[in-house]
Amino acid sequence: MLGGHSSKLRDLGYVEGQNITIEFRSSEGKYERLPDLAAELVRLKVDVIVAPANENVVVARQATRTIPIIMAGSFDPVESGLVASLARPGGNVTGLSFRAPEIEGKRLELLKEIAPRVSRVAVLSNPTNRAIHSSLAEVEVAARSLRVQVQILEARGPDEFQGAFAAMTRERAGALLVFPDGMFLLHRTRIADLAAKSRLPAMYGVREFVDAGGLVSYAPSLRDNLRRAATYVDKILKGAKPADLPIEQPTKFELVINLKTAKALGLTIPQSLLARADQVIE
Repeated sequence: MLGGHSSKLRDLGYVEGQNITIEFRSSEGKYERLPDLAAELVRLKVDVIVAPANENVVVARQATRTIPIIMAGSFDPVESGLVASLARPGGNVTGLSFRAPEIEGKRLELLKEIAPRVSRVAVLSNPTNRAIHSSLAEVEVAARSLRVQVQILEARGPDEFQGAFAAMTRERAGALLVFPDGMFLLHRTRIADLAAKSRLPAMYGVREFVDAGGLVSYAPSLRDNLRRAATYVDKILKGAKPADLPIEQPTKFELVINLKTAKALGLTIPQSLLARADQVIE
């Protein structure tokens, strides 16, 4: 759980200890702690809760239907059942979506650009994440136009990663697409390591995977989303109702490439792609 993004709040005129108090809570990767942390914030009668991802928002919403909850990056708030619509959320949840139309198709296109000879792409998804259905549909449409086969593999927890990667090897997948998911993000180093050991060029929906050794990501900036979430906090504190504040969809995407990982995989990244990258890690 997050109490807000302090640097942007300072820009908006809020000074901790003077006109705002921030209560920061973290599950430290232990999802089972989230309900207790959310209940604690509700007992403190905070004015607003900022939650960085789907799992946090779901738990916060279970704890309160009255305190405004600001999403800092839900992967698909409508499909996840968190809001009624992007234009009119309708409840006590609003904020920022981490998803844009056809984004998974674009990620698959970029992956094919990096590994043009690949004909079979594994897709790693978490079936407990309700936001994956539209992602799967987008990938299947893009796969048909790119003439690649997709192999959908599921992992509900880290104990299922090894089996999923074994299946990729068995089915001779040539590349990997990892759907955005809070649990995957938590275990990003393990996933990036398994992709490296399996010799799979991998595309991720969150740039933190590339920082952890993954090959490439195409995604909205989580840091930017957290800063933008602070503007929602400001509006709520000034009297706005979350039900009336439209959900923002991302407009800026970052392409991040890890050249060190590319070299280890024996890949030559096209110069045209490097020129378009927002960041190249060497």
